[in-house]
Amino acid sequence: MKQVSLTIPEIGLIAGTRAAGAAGLALLLSNQLNPEQRRAIGWTLLAVGVISTVPLVAQVFGKLQAYKSPDER
Repeated sequence: MKQVSLTIPEIGLIAGTRAAGAAGLALLLSNQLNPEQRRAIGWTLLAVGVISTVPLVAQVFGKLQAYKSPDER
């Protein structure tokens, strides 16, 4: 099993991006706002969640590579 050490701020960023994406998706699927507002806010939150996840994933995989022993590389 591979392990990566993450700091508290990194965990917070990961959780925040996941929450933004989930909130956007929830708004897209709900009927609480009028359709135009719902689509605008929902797509924006979903896009922010997805786009901000990319650098975080790269950072975590970079740390994973750094922790590998020379035999595993």
